[in-house]
Parts: sequence; C-alpha cells; structure tokens
Amino acid sequence: MYVLGYSLDNLSLMALTIATGFVVDDAIVVLENVARHRAAGLSPLEAALRGAREIGFTVLAISLSLVAVFTPILLMGGLVGRLFREFAVTLSAAIAISLLVSLTTTPMMCATLLARETDGEHGRLYRASEGAFEWMRRRYETSLAWVLRHPRGVLAVTLLTVALNGYLFWVVPKGFFPQQDTGRLQGAIQAAQDISFQAMQAKLTEIVDIIGRDPAVANVVGFTGSQGNGPSTATNTARLFVMLKPLAERRISADQVITRLRGRVAGVPGAPAFFQAVQDVRAGGRMGNAQYQYTLQGDDVGELNAWGPRVAERLRALPQLVDLSSDQQDRGRQSSLVIDRATASRLGITPQLIDDTLDDAFGQRQVTLGDIYLPSTSGGMVPLSAFTHYEPTRTALAVNHQAQFPAVTLTFNLAPRVALGDAVTAIEAAVRPLGLPASIQGSFQGTAQIFQASLASQPWLIAAALLAVYVVLGVLYESYIHPLTILSTLPSAGVGALLALLACRSDLTVIALIGILLLVGIVKKNAIMMIDFALEAERGLGKSPAEAIHQACVLRFRPIMMTTMAALLGALPLALGRGIGSELRRPLGIAIVGGLIVSQALTLYTTPVVYLYLDRLRLWWARGHAGRGRPLAPTAAPDALEP
Repeated sequence: MYVLGYSLDNLSLMALTIATGFVVDDAIVVLENVARHRAAGLSPLEAALRGAREIGFTVLAISLSLVAVFTPILLMGGLVGRLFREFAVTLSAAIAISLLVSLTTTPMMCATLLARETDGEHGRLYRASEGAFEWMRRRYETSLAWVLRHPRGVLAVTLLTVALNGYLFWVVPKGFFPQQDTGRLQGAIQAAQDISFQAMQAKLTEIVDIIGRDPAVANVVGFTGSQGNGPSTATNTARLFVMLKPLAERRISADQVITRLRGRVAGVPGAPAFFQAVQDVRAGGRMGNAQYQYTLQGDDVGELNAWGPRVAERLRALPQLVDLSSDQQDRGRQSSLVIDRATASRLGITPQLIDDTLDDAFGQRQVTLGDIYLPSTSGGMVPLSAFTHYEPTRTALAVNHQAQFPAVTLTFNLAPRVALGDAVTAIEAAVRPLGLPASIQGSFQGTAQIFQASLASQPWLIAAALLAVYVVLGVLYESYIHPLTILSTLPSAGVGALLALLACRSDLTVIALIGILLLVGIVKKNAIMMIDFALEAERGLGKSPAEAIHQACVLRFRPIMMTTMAALLGALPLALGRGIGSELRRPLGIAIVGGLIVSQALTLYTTPVVYLYLDRLRLWWARGHAGRGRPLAPTAAPDALEP
C-alpha cells in the first residue's frame, strides 16, 4: 500500500479485515498436512518436506484462482472501478505474500517447532475439541458413503441451486451503496417563489429552532439565498446542515431522526423542508433537496415548464418515494409594462422611443411611471403613465441547465424498506404512460444513474470472474473437466449469500456484490483440496475414482473445516459491526458469512458426486473420439458411483 500510494480508508481497511481470514488458509493447509505426517511417525524435517511437497500445488491453485477473481475488478471502469481498485490490489497483495510465506517459512517453522511436541497427555480442552471433531468426521464419512450410493438426488440438489441462484438474483432488492448513518444530515427549504427575503429569513429561523430542540441534534446551521441545483441564488431557498449526537446517545438511526424532523417542521406553513443523511460515497456534483435525481432535459424551456409539473405530480403519487421536489423556478413575480398602442400611436410615440427612454431612466435608479415623460409629435411632453400601466406576470427565478440544455431536475428520497432498484423501476413505469415529447428526454442522474450502469454490468462482472477462475484452473490442471468440478461449488455459495441478504433485509449493493465475488475465490478451495488428493490417489495408488474421491473427502475434512471457519470468523466482525459508517461494511460480511455456511453444508457432498459424474463424461467423450480413429489414452477403469 505504501509503495502504491494507498492510504488507510474504509475500503483498504475492509480488505485488510477480510484478509485476516484469507491469508491463514494457505498456512492452515500446509500445517495440517505436515502435522498429519508427523503424527504418522515421520521426523519433523521429513514431515515438513513431504507435507509441503504434497500440498504445494494445492496451495498454488487456491491462491492463484483467488487472485484471478479480482482481475475483473481491476479492469472495471467508472466510479465503482476506481473505488474498488484499491480494495482488490490490497487483498491480492496480501494473498500473494501469504502464498510465499506458506510455501517457504511455514514448512521451515514446522520442521523446527513441531519437533518440540511431546506425546504426553493433552489438556481437557484439546481432548474435548478433538473428540467433537472426530465425532463430526465419523458422521461425515458415514453420510458421504450413503450419498455416493444415492448420487442422483445430490446431483438434483446441485442443479436446483443453479436455478435458485437465478430466481434469488431476480427477486432480491438491489441498491447502489448501503444507506449510512454518518451522524450528519443535510437539509433544504424551498418556499413559495414570490416570498420576500425577510419572510424567508423568518421561516428559516423558525425551522432551525425546531430542529435544534430535537433531542438527537447536537448542532444545526442554516442560511438562505442559495439555489441548490445551479450557480445562481434565489431568495426562496435555504440550506441546513445538522450534526447529530453520537449514536450511543441518541439511540435511533439518522433515517429515524429524519422521519421525526419531517413531521415537526411540517407545521411551518409555506416552507416545506427536505432532509437527507450525508453519505461517505456520493456520485455526481449536483446538489439537490434529496439523495436521488431524475432529470428532464430539452431545448424548449416552454415545453419543460409544461411537462415538469406533470411528471412531478405523477412521481409524487408513488409510494416508493418521499421528499420529492423540483428545482423548477418559473413562478416568480414580476411587473410587466403594458403599452396602450392605440393611445401611443395617437400621440405619435413609437415603441422604440419607449425602449430608449426606459433604458435611460432605469439604468441605475428607481423611478415611477409618472416621473417619465416622452416627446409627442405635437411637440409636447407626455407622461408614460398616460398610455401604459403595470401588470403582474410570472417569470423564471432561475433556468437550470445540463450539458448546455435547459433541464428540470426532480429529487427524491426512498421510503422506508424500499430499494433503489424498486424505485427506479417504479419511476420508469410511471413516466412511460405520460408520453413525453420527443424533444424532452428523461434520465436518472448522480447516484441513480451510476446505479443503473452498475446494475447492468453485474451479471457480466460475475461471468468475467468465473471465466478468469476457469482459465487459471484449466491451465493449472491441464484439463477442461476438473475446473468445472471446482466451479460447481459456487452456486450453493450464491444461494447462501442471497438468502442471507434477504434474511437480514439488506439490498444487493455493490458492497454485497464484492462479497459474492470473494465467495467465488473462497468456496472453491474445498473442491481443490478434494480433487488434488483424489487425482493423486488415482494416479499414484491406482484407486478407482469413487474410492479416490471418498478417501480424499475424509482425509481433507479437517483442513476444509479449518479454512472455512477462518474465513467465516474473519468476515463475522463486518457482519456484526456497529457504529458510525458500519452500514457500508455490513453487506460484505453478511454475503460472505451466509455463502460460507450454505456452501460448506452442501459442497462436502455435492463436489464428490459432480466429480464422479464429470469423470464419466470425460471417459464417454474419450471413447467417442477413440471410436472415430483417435487413440484412447490409458486411464483408470470406469467405476460406478458406489464406493
């Protein structure tokens, strides 16, 4: 991080927290294998050399495939790519260093430190934990034998998890970033457009007093004369900045404080107030009365003035939205000078003469119509009030622009328990029947716009991660089949992550998606450890595929449980964390913990079944090619799924 110029921030700290559960995986696998040989009677040095030699390829495959998951993140563009590039690089560097240490320092330490272990009686805690583990291992061995005798049901469960992933991804609420409680609120007041500065100042003072009396508020500052979405100023708008008390003292979230304040300030007539919680990650530089923005853009100001209120009225009726407001300021008051052209013509006064006289009179001073005289054709002076009068009309206080075109921006917040994806869908469905003219384009801006782009790229990002892992594993194993066996562990992890998000009422945000991508790299290690030992048993000991995979599963049960618990406990603080800003990290921990629990329960049984079915497929394919004149490579005889 120091070499690359990275700093310790929320994202890099998240990476380091997750890394605590990842970097020990390689060392656990090496240490367990060395300890097993040491228990079999080998000397510490022999056990370290043989254990490291046997497990070296497995550790390499686990680490390289995990780093491969981050390749799509490193290549991502836009705001999300820039944010998570530091996360991916930090975690990849930690995994690479862990790989180097596990294959060098760990065996050396095993050869030195394991030599001091004696055969004396162990303590009660060791005996109790070892007894519990042996009970679990025996139950697993018995149940695995039954599963291998009834493989079709397990294969059906595997296929069901694939279909269930698609369904859960469709129904899970989707968002951009989690809604945070940073202890700060931002507010806006938008009064009637014909209000005076003095009246606006009085309403601002009243609202500031109401907010300051709230028990959750520590401090509030307000000022008037600011136009939220443009560079100009308007007397009918005001800005509020609210600092809340610490969460432990106020005991309610920022959103709950906003709900309470919304009801209290509603008693101030003619000055609606809008609040939003300040977020650490905010997209777009346009200020607004609420957190999300929908913009109407066109080249005709008149059409925008006509259609803006219609769209706002339709969106205001949506239950998914609250605090909807518009930056359209076209109802200001002005006085227009109406010329009685018949009288002016009779007096011989032309419109050009009126324009020139008014320009001279109103340059830098205030005058009345009775103070201005114009020469008539008869040679006399005629007061301007003789053939004109004032008429009040409406005018625009400000005309906002986007990309040099006039624009009207509607800002909104989300109702409680409503995801941004649901709100976006509801807005699009509400605007579509209105039939906007071709000259007016409606689009989301800021955070909502980037959310749409990230939502469209999510399936491609997951597919790219799977492809990267498949390519790396294919190169390492020199096979098209074994990577598929390893990737078969991933659907169960996806189901677990999505079910955990639904159970915790958490949206599928970008943070949760990163957690799912991490699961792609985590859960496959179970299959890698099983398959490596199964292939070694087939090639070195001449065992059948069913016998080899059964022995590999039982033999690798301990390191599989140890590495999974390490990764799960590393993510648990993120899922259970509390405090300011913890909402940003929580979906990452929830996704990892849920995915690990479900995948661990299923892949211990589904992986050996998939391994045997794909081995049958490989042999069938090889016989088919041999029947067309290609020589059949010598392999172990096909075996039934029963061990």
